[in-house]
Amino acid sequence: MAQSQKRQFRDAEITQKQILDAAEIEFSRHGLKGARISAIAKQAKITTAMIHYYFENKEGLYRAVLQRPMEENQQFVEQLELDHLSPEDAITFIIRVAIANEFRNPYRQMLWFQEASQNQGLYFKQGNWSGIFERVIKVLERGIESGDFRPVDDPMLMLTHILGVCIFYFTVQENWQHLTPDVDRLSPEKVEKHTEAAIAFVLAAIKKP
Repeated sequence: MAQSQKRQFRDAEITQKQILDAAEIEFSRHGLKGARISAIAKQAKITTAMIHYYFENKEGLYRAVLQRPMEENQQFVEQLELDHLSPEDAITFIIRVAIANEFRNPYRQMLWFQEASQNQGLYFKQGNWSGIFERVIKVLERGIESGDFRPVDDPMLMLTHILGVCIFYFTVQENWQHLTPDVDRLSPEKVEKHTEAAIAFVLAAIKKP
């Protein structure tokens, strides 16, 4: 590839990332129905024509915004080597990864809320999330089979509770900051305390007595 072509490709990647970053914020605040292309363009410091060039329309951009975290998580999960870890160590690692991911991407929880509220998961189901969840459920089932974790009828429900413990901390932050204005719950130190507490809470709940 010629140098000029490499530069054009790189510039296109940078521009698309700027658009997706700005769109993630806008969609998390207003959902698909309330988001405005003009606001996204202003935030990304590009023209609305550029958004249409790369994503065609608002719906196309919304699909891309929802697809990005799925692809990021899919690539990461595929690289995980969980089978050589004990079930307890594997779950501990997954909790750390889940919380760190939320810390890096503060708008995504509201993005999923808007998708569930406005579209009842219509666009969410178009992503291949099942493979990601299956990897975690496999760890839970392995722990149940080995006798490390207590038996349950529905491992997916157990996973739902684990994710709730990890993620709710970030979901309510905008409200809870008014209850404790002097506490920065999104500081690295506080997030690490949340991580340690979440690990202890989850393991106490799922480990077999």
